[in-house]
Amino acid sequence: MEVSKAMHRKAQWASVDTPVAEIARMMAKDDIGAVPIGKDDKLVGMLTDRDIALRVVAKGLDPAGTKAGTVMTKGIVWARTSETVEDAIHLMDRRKIRRLPVIDDNKRLVGMLSLGDIAHSVSRELSGEILHAVADHHS
Repeated sequence: MEVSKAMHRKAQWASVDTPVAEIARMMAKDDIGAVPIGKDDKLVGMLTDRDIALRVVAKGLDPAGTKAGTVMTKGIVWARTSETVEDAIHLMDRRKIRRLPVIDDNKRLVGMLSLGDIAHSVSRELSGEILHAVADHHS
């Protein structure tokens, strides 16, 4: 199955200059846990709910004054719409990530692929493998 058939199509990105508080409101409104971050028309990182908790709240930073680019997880891993879900699962396993932005042939963000999307799209055996692989305890 292609990633395009399993992904969640409602995907937004935010600029590195977007205040963390604004991104947190996006997450709350759309019930999501991660937002890709872009600069100069390129995806450059990801801001997750965990990043906000550990890099903003736990450090006592002001979410309204802190920009996404200063606390995001730098670098980004993505899948293409034409890749198979199995290939995306292997990528998520290798990189130990739970969410993948999905880009089209024009390198435009068109969706997100999460563990939940995978669980609804593939066999229980395969979804169980990816869940086990990316949910390993931190050392």
